Amino acid sequence: MHLRDGIQTRATVVQRYRHLAELGKLDPDPAQEEIAAALDRLIDDICAKRLAKKSSALGWLFAKNRNVPAFVKGLYIHGDVGRGKSMLMDMFFELVPVRHKRRIHFNDFMADVQDRIQKHRHARKNGAVKEDDPIPPVAAALAEEAWVLCFDEFTVTDIADAMILSRLFSALFARGVVLVATSNVNPDDLYRDGLNRGLFLPFVSLLKQHVDVLDLDIDKDYRLEKLDRLPVYVTPLGESAERQMDTAWKAMTHGKAALPTTLTVKGRQIAVPIAAGEVARFSFADLCEKPLGARDYLAIAARFSTIFLDRVPVLAEGKRNEAKRFILLIDTLYDQRTRLVVSAEAEPQALYRSKRGTEGFEFDRTVSRLIEMQSQDWRDSWAKRHTAAPASLAR
Repeated sequence: MHLRDGIQTRATVVQRYRHLAELGKLDPDPAQEEIAAALDRLIDDICAKRLAKKSSALGWLFAKNRNVPAFVKGLYIHGDVGRGKSMLMDMFFELVPVRHKRRIHFNDFMADVQDRIQKHRHARKNGAVKEDDPIPPVAAALAEEAWVLCFDEFTVTDIADAMILSRLFSALFARGVVLVATSNVNPDDLYRDGLNRGLFLPFVSLLKQHVDVLDLDIDKDYRLEKLDRLPVYVTPLGESAERQMDTAWKAMTHGKAALPTTLTVKGRQIAVPIAAGEVARFSFADLCEKPLGARDYLAIAARFSTIFLDRVPVLAEGKRNEAKRFILLIDTLYDQRTRLVVSAEAEPQALYRSKRGTEGFEFDRTVSRLIEMQSQDWRDSWAKRHTAAPASLAR
Protein backbone atom coordinates (compact mmCIF):
# COMPACT_ATOMS: atom_id res chain seq x y z
CA MET A 1 0.00 0.00 0.00
CA HIS A 2 1.03 3.62 -0.57
CA LEU A 3 1.55 5.84 2.47
CA ARG A 4 0.16 9.35 2.25
CA ASP A 5 0.04 11.44 5.45
CA GLY A 6 0.46 8.23 7.41
CA ILE A 7 -2.56 6.60 5.77
CA GLN A 8 -2.23 3.50 3.60
CA THR A 9 -4.06 4.08 0.32
CA ARG A 10 -2.79 1.83 -2.49
CA ALA A 11 0.08 -0.31 -3.71
CA THR A 12 2.92 1.47 -5.49
CA VAL A 13 5.13 0.57 -8.42
CA VAL A 14 8.18 0.67 -6.13
CA GLN A 15 6.55 -1.77 -3.72
CA ARG A 16 5.57 -4.09 -6.53
CA TYR A 17 9.10 -3.92 -7.94
CA ARG A 18 10.71 -4.69 -4.57
CA HIS A 19 8.30 -7.55 -3.98
CA LEU A 20 9.32 -9.19 -7.28
CA ALA A 21 12.97 -8.72 -6.29
CA GLU A 22 12.32 -10.41 -2.95
CA LEU A 23 10.70 -13.32 -4.77
CA GLY A 24 13.78 -13.66 -6.97
CA LYS A 25 11.84 -12.85 -10.15
CA LEU A 26 14.16 -9.96 -11.01
CA ASP A 27 17.57 -8.66 -10.05
CA PRO A 28 17.13 -5.32 -8.25
CA ASP A 29 18.71 -2.38 -10.04
CA PRO A 30 18.86 1.22 -8.76
CA ALA A 31 18.14 2.66 -12.20
CA GLN A 32 14.99 0.59 -12.54
CA GLU A 33 13.85 1.58 -9.06
CA GLU A 34 14.30 5.25 -9.93
CA ILE A 35 11.98 4.77 -12.90
CA ALA A 36 9.50 2.99 -10.62
CA ALA A 37 9.56 5.97 -8.25
CA ALA A 38 8.94 8.37 -11.17
CA LEU A 39 5.96 6.26 -12.22
CA ASP A 40 4.59 6.49 -8.69
CA ARG A 41 4.94 10.27 -8.78
CA LEU A 42 3.00 10.29 -12.03
CA ILE A 43 0.22 8.24 -10.43
CA ASP A 44 0.09 10.81 -7.61
CA ASP A 45 -0.17 13.64 -10.16
CA ILE A 46 -2.94 11.86 -12.02
CA CYS A 47 -4.88 11.28 -8.80
CA ALA A 48 -4.41 14.92 -7.77
CA LYS A 49 -5.61 16.16 -11.16
CA ARG A 50 -8.70 13.97 -11.02
CA LEU A 51 -9.56 15.11 -7.52
CA ALA A 52 -9.05 18.75 -8.52
CA LYS A 53 -11.65 18.37 -11.27
CA LYS A 54 -14.32 17.28 -8.84
CA SER A 55 -16.83 19.93 -7.91
CA SER A 56 -16.92 18.94 -4.27
CA ALA A 57 -15.47 21.19 -1.56
CA LEU A 58 -12.92 18.51 -0.79
CA GLY A 59 -11.76 18.49 -4.38
CA TRP A 60 -11.47 22.30 -4.46
CA LEU A 61 -9.53 22.34 -1.19
CA PHE A 62 -7.18 19.57 -2.33
CA ALA A 63 -6.48 21.33 -5.62
CA LYS A 64 -5.78 24.62 -3.82
CA ASN A 65 -3.35 23.04 -1.38
CA ARG A 66 -1.49 20.99 -3.98
CA ASN A 67 -1.21 23.77 -6.61
CA VAL A 68 -2.20 21.29 -9.31
CA PRO A 69 -0.61 22.13 -12.72
CA ALA A 70 -2.64 22.86 -15.84
CA PHE A 71 -1.81 19.43 -17.28
CA VAL A 72 -0.16 16.24 -16.11
CA LYS A 73 3.24 15.57 -17.68
CA GLY A 74 3.66 11.97 -18.69
CA LEU A 75 6.85 9.95 -19.02
CA TYR A 76 8.97 8.87 -21.97
CA ILE A 77 11.34 6.09 -20.87
CA HIS A 78 14.09 5.13 -23.29
CA GLY A 79 16.94 2.65 -23.14
CA ASP A 80 18.37 -0.37 -24.91
CA VAL A 81 16.43 -3.57 -25.53
CA GLY A 82 15.76 -5.80 -22.53
CA ARG A 83 16.36 -3.26 -19.77
CA GLY A 84 12.96 -3.68 -18.12
CA LYS A 85 11.13 -0.66 -19.57
CA SER A 86 7.99 -2.57 -20.53
CA MET A 87 7.91 -4.45 -17.23
CA LEU A 88 7.88 -1.16 -15.30
CA MET A 89 5.25 0.39 -17.54
CA ASP A 90 3.06 -2.69 -17.11
CA MET A 91 3.23 -2.25 -13.33
CA PHE A 92 2.20 1.39 -13.76
CA PHE A 93 -0.67 0.46 -16.07
CA GLU A 94 -1.99 -2.11 -13.61
CA LEU A 95 -1.76 0.23 -10.60
CA VAL A 96 -2.86 3.60 -11.99
CA PRO A 97 -6.46 4.03 -10.71
CA VAL A 98 -7.98 5.10 -14.02
CA ARG A 99 -10.79 3.27 -15.80
CA HIS A 100 -10.30 4.81 -19.24
CA LYS A 101 -6.74 3.72 -19.97
CA ARG A 102 -5.09 1.87 -22.84
CA ARG A 103 -1.82 -0.02 -23.24
CA ILE A 104 -0.79 -0.80 -26.81
CA HIS A 105 2.23 -1.19 -29.05
CA PHE A 106 2.78 2.19 -30.69
CA ASN A 107 2.78 0.79 -34.23
CA ASP A 108 -0.53 -0.93 -33.56
CA PHE A 109 -1.93 2.33 -32.20
CA MET A 110 -0.92 4.22 -35.34
CA ALA A 111 -2.39 1.50 -37.55
CA ASP A 112 -5.65 2.00 -35.63
CA VAL A 113 -5.40 5.77 -36.14
CA GLN A 114 -4.84 5.38 -39.88
CA ASP A 115 -7.85 3.03 -40.10
CA ARG A 116 -10.02 5.58 -38.29
CA ILE A 117 -8.84 8.35 -40.62
CA GLN A 118 -9.72 6.26 -43.68
CA LYS A 119 -13.16 5.46 -42.25
CA HIS A 120 -13.80 9.16 -41.61
CA ARG A 121 -12.81 10.08 -45.16
CA HIS A 122 -15.08 7.37 -46.52
CA ALA A 123 -17.94 8.65 -44.35
CA ARG A 124 -17.27 12.23 -45.53
CA LYS A 125 -17.36 11.09 -49.15
CA ASN A 126 -20.70 9.39 -48.54
CA GLY A 127 -22.09 12.43 -46.76
CA ALA A 128 -22.40 10.71 -43.38
CA VAL A 129 -20.20 13.36 -41.71
CA LYS A 130 -19.58 17.01 -42.60
CA GLU A 131 -16.11 17.64 -41.18
CA ASP A 132 -13.37 17.56 -43.82
CA ASP A 133 -10.46 17.22 -41.40
CA PRO A 134 -10.43 13.72 -39.83
CA ILE A 135 -7.87 14.51 -37.09
CA PRO A 136 -10.14 16.36 -34.58
CA PRO A 137 -12.91 13.72 -34.50
CA VAL A 138 -10.40 10.86 -34.42
CA ALA A 139 -8.52 12.49 -31.54
CA ALA A 140 -11.79 13.18 -29.71
CA ALA A 141 -12.84 9.53 -30.00
CA LEU A 142 -9.44 8.27 -28.84
CA ALA A 143 -9.42 10.62 -25.84
CA GLU A 144 -12.94 9.58 -24.91
CA GLU A 145 -11.93 5.91 -24.93
CA ALA A 146 -8.72 6.40 -22.90
CA TRP A 147 -7.11 9.49 -21.37
CA VAL A 148 -4.09 7.59 -20.05
CA LEU A 149 -2.19 6.08 -22.99
CA CYS A 150 0.69 3.65 -22.48
CA PHE A 151 2.74 3.03 -25.61
CA ASP A 152 5.20 0.16 -25.84
CA GLU A 153 8.22 0.54 -28.15
CA PHE A 154 7.57 4.06 -29.39
CA THR A 155 9.19 4.39 -32.80
CA VAL A 156 8.36 6.24 -35.99
CA THR A 157 9.37 4.74 -39.34
CA ASP A 158 6.36 5.41 -41.56
CA ILE A 159 6.05 8.78 -43.30
CA ALA A 160 2.25 8.65 -43.15
CA ASP A 161 2.49 8.41 -39.34
CA ALA A 162 5.22 11.05 -39.11
CA MET A 163 3.17 13.64 -40.99
CA ILE A 164 0.13 13.48 -38.69
CA LEU A 165 1.71 13.00 -35.26
CA SER A 166 2.05 16.68 -34.35
CA ARG A 167 -1.58 17.54 -35.15
CA LEU A 168 -2.91 14.30 -33.64
CA PHE A 169 -1.10 14.68 -30.33
CA SER A 170 -1.77 18.40 -30.12
CA ALA A 171 -5.44 17.46 -30.12
CA LEU A 172 -4.94 14.60 -27.65
CA PHE A 173 -2.92 16.68 -25.19
CA ALA A 174 -5.46 19.49 -25.45
CA ARG A 175 -8.06 17.00 -24.25
CA GLY A 176 -5.98 16.10 -21.20
CA VAL A 177 -4.50 12.82 -22.43
CA VAL A 178 -1.51 11.64 -20.38
CA LEU A 179 1.20 9.70 -22.21
CA VAL A 180 3.57 7.05 -20.87
CA ALA A 181 5.88 5.55 -23.48
CA THR A 182 8.84 3.22 -23.70
CA SER A 183 11.33 3.40 -26.55
CA ASN A 184 14.76 2.28 -27.65
CA VAL A 185 15.66 5.84 -28.72
CA ASN A 186 15.78 9.33 -27.28
CA PRO A 187 12.94 11.57 -28.57
CA ASP A 188 15.48 13.66 -30.50
CA ASP A 189 16.40 10.55 -32.50
CA LEU A 190 12.85 9.61 -33.50
CA TYR A 191 12.37 9.34 -37.29
CA ARG A 192 16.07 10.09 -37.76
CA ASP A 193 16.97 10.34 -41.47
CA GLY A 194 13.27 9.96 -42.31
CA LEU A 195 11.78 11.56 -45.42
CA ASN A 196 10.78 15.20 -44.80
CA ARG A 197 11.95 14.94 -41.18
CA GLY A 198 11.76 18.72 -40.83
CA LEU A 199 7.99 18.47 -40.93
CA PHE A 200 8.15 15.92 -38.10
CA LEU A 201 10.29 17.96 -35.71
CA PRO A 202 7.38 20.03 -34.28
CA PHE A 203 6.05 16.77 -32.86
CA VAL A 204 9.35 16.17 -31.01
CA SER A 205 9.08 19.63 -29.41
CA LEU A 206 5.44 19.01 -28.52
CA LEU A 207 6.27 15.61 -27.03
CA LYS A 208 9.04 17.03 -24.83
CA GLN A 209 6.65 19.67 -23.49
CA HIS A 210 4.20 17.02 -22.31
CA VAL A 211 6.49 14.27 -20.98
CA ASP A 212 9.53 14.00 -18.76
CA VAL A 213 12.24 12.11 -20.62
CA LEU A 214 14.02 9.42 -18.57
CA ASP A 215 17.00 7.33 -19.65
CA LEU A 216 17.03 3.78 -18.28
CA ASP A 217 20.78 3.28 -18.50
CA ILE A 218 21.60 -0.31 -17.53
CA ASP A 219 24.47 -2.43 -18.83
CA LYS A 220 22.58 -5.72 -18.57
CA ASP A 221 20.00 -7.03 -21.04
CA TYR A 222 17.89 -9.02 -18.57
CA ARG A 223 15.69 -10.47 -21.27
CA LEU A 224 18.61 -11.92 -23.23
CA GLU A 225 20.28 -13.20 -20.07
CA LYS A 226 17.15 -15.25 -19.36
CA LEU A 227 16.68 -16.44 -22.93
CA ASP A 228 20.33 -17.30 -23.44
CA ARG A 229 19.92 -19.95 -20.75
CA LEU A 230 17.02 -21.52 -22.65
CA PRO A 231 17.09 -23.70 -25.77
CA VAL A 232 15.90 -22.08 -29.00
CA TYR A 233 15.41 -25.36 -30.89
CA VAL A 234 13.34 -27.86 -28.93
CA THR A 235 12.85 -31.46 -30.00
CA PRO A 236 11.10 -33.92 -29.93
CA LEU A 237 7.53 -32.66 -29.74
CA GLY A 238 5.46 -33.40 -26.66
CA GLU A 239 4.52 -31.98 -23.28
CA SER A 240 8.13 -31.22 -22.37
CA ALA A 241 8.62 -29.25 -25.59
CA GLU A 242 5.42 -27.29 -24.97
CA ARG A 243 6.60 -26.39 -21.46
CA GLN A 244 10.01 -25.28 -22.72
CA MET A 245 8.44 -23.11 -25.41
CA ASP A 246 6.07 -21.54 -22.89
CA THR A 247 8.97 -20.83 -20.54
CA ALA A 248 10.98 -19.18 -23.32
CA TRP A 249 7.93 -17.17 -24.36
CA LYS A 250 7.46 -15.81 -20.84
CA ALA A 251 11.15 -14.93 -20.60
CA MET A 252 11.17 -13.16 -23.96
CA THR A 253 7.91 -11.24 -23.54
CA HIS A 254 8.78 -10.33 -19.94
CA GLY A 255 5.19 -10.14 -18.80
CA LYS A 256 3.94 -7.98 -21.67
CA ALA A 257 0.27 -8.24 -22.59
CA ALA A 258 -0.06 -10.86 -25.36
CA LEU A 259 -2.94 -10.52 -27.80
CA PRO A 260 -3.89 -11.59 -31.33
CA THR A 261 -3.23 -9.03 -34.06
CA THR A 262 -3.12 -8.72 -37.84
CA LEU A 263 -0.70 -7.39 -40.43
CA THR A 264 -1.87 -5.84 -43.69
CA VAL A 265 0.09 -6.73 -46.83
CA LYS A 266 -1.19 -5.29 -50.13
CA GLY A 267 -4.73 -5.22 -48.78
CA ARG A 268 -4.60 -8.76 -47.39
CA GLN A 269 -4.76 -9.61 -43.70
CA ILE A 270 -2.19 -11.91 -42.09
CA ALA A 271 -3.44 -13.26 -38.78
CA VAL A 272 -0.91 -13.25 -35.93
CA PRO A 273 -2.29 -15.68 -33.30
CA ILE A 274 -0.49 -14.03 -30.38
CA ALA A 275 1.96 -11.15 -30.10
CA ALA A 276 3.59 -9.11 -27.35
CA GLY A 277 5.65 -6.12 -28.42
CA GLU A 278 8.15 -7.27 -31.01
CA VAL A 279 7.62 -10.98 -30.27
CA ALA A 280 5.04 -13.12 -32.10
CA ARG A 281 4.08 -16.77 -31.86
CA PHE A 282 2.83 -18.97 -34.69
CA SER A 283 2.31 -22.64 -35.31
CA PHE A 284 3.82 -24.38 -38.34
CA ALA A 285 0.28 -24.64 -39.72
CA ASP A 286 -0.18 -20.86 -39.41
CA LEU A 287 2.84 -20.04 -41.56
CA CYS A 288 3.47 -23.03 -43.80
CA GLU A 289 0.11 -24.70 -44.43
CA LYS A 290 -1.54 -21.48 -45.63
CA PRO A 291 -0.90 -19.78 -49.01
CA LEU A 292 1.71 -17.32 -47.78
CA GLY A 293 4.64 -16.04 -49.80
CA ALA A 294 7.86 -14.05 -49.62
CA ARG A 295 6.11 -10.69 -49.20
CA ASP A 296 4.13 -12.06 -46.24
CA TYR A 297 7.19 -13.46 -44.50
CA LEU A 298 9.04 -10.17 -45.07
CA ALA A 299 6.17 -8.26 -43.47
CA ILE A 300 6.27 -10.54 -40.44
CA ALA A 301 10.05 -10.19 -40.10
CA ALA A 302 9.77 -6.40 -40.45
CA ARG A 303 7.20 -6.17 -37.68
CA PHE A 304 8.64 -8.68 -35.20
CA SER A 305 12.24 -9.15 -34.08
CA THR A 306 11.57 -12.61 -32.61
CA ILE A 307 9.36 -15.40 -33.94
CA PHE A 308 8.22 -18.44 -31.98
CA LEU A 309 7.33 -21.35 -34.28
CA ASP A 310 5.53 -24.29 -32.69
CA ARG A 311 5.25 -27.92 -33.80
CA VAL A 312 7.28 -28.22 -37.01
CA PRO A 313 6.63 -31.76 -38.32
CA VAL A 314 8.86 -34.08 -40.27
CA LEU A 315 8.22 -33.22 -43.92
CA ALA A 316 7.75 -36.42 -45.85
CA GLU A 317 6.05 -37.29 -49.18
CA GLY A 318 2.99 -35.18 -49.87
CA LYS A 319 4.31 -32.13 -48.00
CA ARG A 320 6.11 -30.45 -50.90
CA ASN A 321 4.22 -27.14 -50.70
CA GLU A 322 4.68 -26.97 -46.94
CA ALA A 323 8.39 -27.70 -47.37
CA LYS A 324 8.75 -24.92 -49.96
CA ARG A 325 7.11 -22.43 -47.63
CA PHE A 326 9.23 -23.57 -44.68
CA ILE A 327 12.41 -23.14 -46.73
CA LEU A 328 11.29 -19.66 -47.78
CA LEU A 329 10.31 -18.76 -44.23
CA ILE A 330 13.68 -19.75 -42.78
CA ASP A 331 15.51 -17.97 -45.61
CA THR A 332 13.56 -14.78 -44.87
CA LEU A 333 14.05 -14.91 -41.11
CA TYR A 334 17.74 -15.65 -41.61
CA ASP A 335 18.26 -12.80 -44.09
CA GLN A 336 16.36 -10.34 -41.89
CA ARG A 337 18.30 -11.45 -38.80
CA THR A 338 15.08 -12.40 -37.00
CA ARG A 339 15.45 -14.51 -33.90
CA LEU A 340 13.71 -17.89 -34.09
CA VAL A 341 12.57 -20.12 -31.25
CA VAL A 342 11.18 -23.37 -32.62
CA SER A 343 9.81 -26.72 -31.49
CA ALA A 344 10.15 -29.55 -34.02
CA GLU A 345 9.49 -33.23 -34.39
CA ALA A 346 13.16 -33.93 -35.18
CA GLU A 347 16.58 -32.35 -35.41
CA PRO A 348 17.11 -30.11 -38.48
CA GLN A 349 18.99 -32.84 -40.38
CA ALA A 350 16.02 -35.20 -40.06
CA LEU A 351 13.16 -32.82 -40.82
CA TYR A 352 12.95 -33.48 -44.58
CA ARG A 353 12.53 -37.02 -45.87
CA SER A 354 11.06 -36.68 -49.34
CA LYS A 355 13.29 -37.74 -52.22
CA ARG A 356 11.35 -35.96 -54.96
CA GLY A 357 11.92 -32.52 -56.48
CA THR A 358 14.61 -29.95 -55.77
CA GLU A 359 13.50 -29.23 -52.23
CA GLY A 360 15.94 -31.81 -50.85
CA PHE A 361 18.91 -29.78 -52.13
CA GLU A 362 17.36 -26.52 -50.97
CA PHE A 363 16.64 -27.99 -47.57
CA ASP A 364 20.35 -28.53 -46.98
CA ARG A 365 20.62 -24.75 -46.79
CA THR A 366 17.67 -24.65 -44.39
CA VAL A 367 19.36 -27.21 -42.13
CA SER A 368 22.55 -25.17 -42.08
CA ARG A 369 20.66 -22.00 -41.22
CA LEU A 370 18.57 -23.63 -38.50
CA ILE A 371 21.78 -24.84 -36.87
CA GLU A 372 23.48 -21.44 -37.19
CA MET A 373 20.44 -19.66 -35.72
CA GLN A 374 20.93 -21.67 -32.53
CA SER A 375 24.51 -20.44 -32.04
CA GLN A 376 25.73 -17.84 -29.57
CA ASP A 377 27.21 -15.81 -32.44
CA TRP A 378 23.76 -15.58 -33.96
CA ARG A 379 22.24 -14.52 -30.65
CA ASP A 380 24.92 -11.85 -30.24
CA SER A 381 24.41 -10.51 -33.77
CA TRP A 382 20.63 -10.41 -33.17
CA ALA A 383 21.12 -8.46 -29.95
CA LYS A 384 23.45 -5.97 -31.65
CA ARG A 385 21.08 -5.38 -34.56
CA HIS A 386 17.92 -4.99 -32.52
CA THR A 387 19.54 -2.75 -29.95
CA ALA A 388 20.77 -0.45 -32.69
CA ALA A 389 17.55 -0.15 -34.65
CA PRO A 390 13.95 -1.00 -33.75
CA ALA A 391 11.80 -3.01 -36.12
CA SER A 392 9.53 -1.06 -38.45
CA LEU A 393 5.87 -1.59 -39.16
CA ALA A 394 4.98 -3.33 -42.37
CA ARG A 395 1.90 -1.88 -44.04
